[in-house]
Amino acid sequence: MFSTLKNAFKDKEIRNKIYFTLFILLLYRIGANITVPGVNAKAITQVAQTGLVPMLDTVSGGGLDNYSIFSLGVSPYITAQIVIQLLQMDIVPVLVEWGKQGEVGRRKTNQVTRWLSLAVAFVQSIGITLGFNALTQMGLVKSQSWQTYVEIAVIMTAGTMLLTWLGDEITDKGLGNGVSVIIFAGIIARLPRGLYQIFKEDIINNSASDRIQGILFFIAIIIAILVVTQLVTWVEQADRRIPIQYTKRATVSGSESFLPLKVNVSGVIPVIFASSFIITPATILMVFQKSQGDQQWYKVMTSIFSMQTTPGVIIYTLLIILFTFFYAFVQVNPEKLSKNLQKQGAYIPSVWPGKDTQDYVSKLLMRLSTVGSVFLGLVALLPQLATNFWNLPSSIGLGGTSLLIVIGVVLELSRQVNGLLMKREYVGFIR
Repeated sequence: MFSTLKNAFKDKEIRNKIYFTLFILLLYRIGANITVPGVNAKAITQVAQTGLVPMLDTVSGGGLDNYSIFSLGVSPYITAQIVIQLLQMDIVPVLVEWGKQGEVGRRKTNQVTRWLSLAVAFVQSIGITLGFNALTQMGLVKSQSWQTYVEIAVIMTAGTMLLTWLGDEITDKGLGNGVSVIIFAGIIARLPRGLYQIFKEDIINNSASDRIQGILFFIAIIIAILVVTQLVTWVEQADRRIPIQYTKRATVSGSESFLPLKVNVSGVIPVIFASSFIITPATILMVFQKSQGDQQWYKVMTSIFSMQTTPGVIIYTLLIILFTFFYAFVQVNPEKLSKNLQKQGAYIPSVWPGKDTQDYVSKLLMRLSTVGSVFLGLVALLPQLATNFWNLPSSIGLGGTSLLIVIGVVLELSRQVNGLLMKREYVGFIR
């Protein structure tokens, strides 16, 4: 990794992309510390232990701590992406048709996604503002008029759309994967504070007799992080190589062509999707906190969409598993892959071209996604269950999710930089 960075900074074009990405992330961190006008940010500390706050902080990079203009992060945009991609699966004919139109269709789909994310952001901002204001004793909102709530919602919605645009700028002019990089930067920014809180609670604030136990616990957490990091990195880099042969190409002796499919085809996207899918209903429920808080239906729904309860954690894990299968077929479309192989005069040995190739790739994706989904689910589930059962800090519970996102984004950025370096070498060779 260090040699890759060293080589990247030697190339002016790649170096500019890195600097541009860092500049955008700096703007993001500045915005994450600008409190929304008309809000008493100190009041948010009273509800800091609710299940929604840690989860929102995971995708907003701690922006909710001071109720910043980026409090929602890119969660509404991700939720809108999920809805649009689901509707493109032969549900809405117009969206299905746009999916077949290439670049033109992609632009139309992106436009609809942005309008939908605008609506989701507005609803979420109203929801968390009303909900947190009802939960805090000192009052989150200084003025209780409906105009103030609308103003706050507009500012937070604008912050989300600005953050989405910054992510697009990273995708176009930076290192790519802008939305994922934004989430990654937020998690990294919160990491030192999270470790310090654990260190403070278990060592500094403990008595002398319990301090040794606290030190051992802190060391155990560090070791666990390193072990999980190594395991996640190993699984994320593992792939299944499908041999490919060409009918119109002379095969060089000793050479072999293959199609690599990652064991975890979906990468870290299912974790991000599942997090956003949990956040949206939870924020909407907060609107009814004051009027329906004692009703049975509200208690059941809150339990389902809370990361502080066992049912909520299980549903969150099931969402990760479902999105792993769903996004694997979005990333690798067996039908398109089969057609592309035929156009290139290529085939998989012992498999007939066309429908048989499509079925073969589909079955292989199902097997790979089974392994990948179970892995992602366990990494996200076990720390959260440990937090719920043993009353550990909430930052540990979401540590599995955060680690998955951080490692996945770092590996993808490394592949992006390596691809740019390889492209530079080929261009130099052609010239």
